[in-house]
Amino acid sequence: MKKLLPGSGAPSTFTRRDFMKTAGAVALLPGGIWARTGRAAASNRITLGVIGWGMMGPANTKVFLQQDDCQVVAACDLDKNHLQAAVDTVNKRYGNTDCKAYHDYRELLARDDIDAVMIAVPDHWHAIVATEAANRKKHIYGEKPLARTVAEQQAIVNAVQKNGITWQTGSWQRSLPNFHRGAEIVRNGLIGNVVRVEVGLPGGHHDFPGTVPAFMQRLSSLPNKFDSPAQIVPGTPAWDLAVTEPPSHLDYERWIGPSKMEPHIDVRVYQNWRWNYNTGGGQLLDWIGHHGDIAHWGLGFDLTGPSEIEGIGEFPAANAIWNTATKYKIECKYRKEITHYSNDVGITIAGGYPEIPMGTKWIGTEGWVWVDRGGLDASNPEWIKGDSLPEGQRKVKLYESPEHRRNFLDCIKSRKPTIAPVETAHHSTLPGHLGLISMLVGRKIQWDVAEEKIKGDSEATALLSRPYRAPFKLA
Repeated sequence: MKKLLPGSGAPSTFTRRDFMKTAGAVALLPGGIWARTGRAAASNRITLGVIGWGMMGPANTKVFLQQDDCQVVAACDLDKNHLQAAVDTVNKRYGNTDCKAYHDYRELLARDDIDAVMIAVPDHWHAIVATEAANRKKHIYGEKPLARTVAEQQAIVNAVQKNGITWQTGSWQRSLPNFHRGAEIVRNGLIGNVVRVEVGLPGGHHDFPGTVPAFMQRLSSLPNKFDSPAQIVPGTPAWDLAVTEPPSHLDYERWIGPSKMEPHIDVRVYQNWRWNYNTGGGQLLDWIGHHGDIAHWGLGFDLTGPSEIEGIGEFPAANAIWNTATKYKIECKYRKEITHYSNDVGITIAGGYPEIPMGTKWIGTEGWVWVDRGGLDASNPEWIKGDSLPEGQRKVKLYESPEHRRNFLDCIKSRKPTIAPVETAHHSTLPGHLGLISMLVGRKIQWDVAEEKIKGDSEATALLSRPYRAPFKLA
């Protein structure tokens, strides 16, 4: 495995796009890398519906299509072009025309013959779709972050627990060997007591679908020149050119769904919805379920959280096309009397600060360990030699999963917890949600870990949830 130095600022060698390419490569291999020998009988297959065909939907589905004990039978998307692509992908794999297309996810969930669903919709739709699916007794593979707000996450956790279904979060780094290795080094005390953790996330914005160049070309006739949609606000000629009628293939009114109705602007819909707080949570919420999740895993904090959170951030105008934080730093204190760790632990979450590179770095009394996609390094090189820690050092053996989607299917059958269950997903993203709230109100907040409430701050408490546009509501 390639080793990257945590202070070098070197980019990750395994990115989100690499993950999706890997999924595509799996789809090209006969039977798939993780597929079992021989096609399972229809009565023993898990039937799956896919909801959302944007970025992660295709990547996840292509792996599920290669599992011999899984049958994808339905697809749903609000974009007719995406929906057709989903149906064509499934039917091509099976050599038939059996995959049913749905515009309304509720019709898909109403089918009694569907055992499980893969949900990969924008953040503002996570809670509504997931709670409905849980109440329909469907097992769920759901993308991270768990939801757009803390209250929505709590609703999802309650629905999953109440209905006794299997949940797997798309925090797939837990199924990669370098992250598993890094977390085991920490959990087995090789670096001593952890006193501080640095969680490096991206800053700025990223044009995932590559729609910004054409968008900027539309504005090129204006005297004012722009570098980013984050510079464009209502009441300007640039805004007037930015707003367009939704394309005929997209049900934009329903796509906005429970969020506040806003004009259609193409660079904040497909994939780039992340950079508008009306629909997403910026780089912070897009990534906290990855590196923040790993930080918790190494500490054994999957079911706890910080007691104090203080964040600072740099934001575009609140009404700009892209308005999510471009630079941020959050300090979290995990108190020992809450976590039952031997000492208080501080976690710094930062995006846009070069001194805190991408990944997770645990710093202990006896050394440090850093891990990122494709990278693993430590203060003691002996810790990262070989494929795994020597058995004598592995007093704590963390959950092992060779493939994230495969783990989901196996757990549906065994009824054992997945490697990234719903409760873990909730706690992994809490520092991000609370950090954003702290940034927005401009002060430190106190979090009651047991009661899951903000203490003594009504303005901050109001940001734990968000109003829904009628007639949308949680199931």
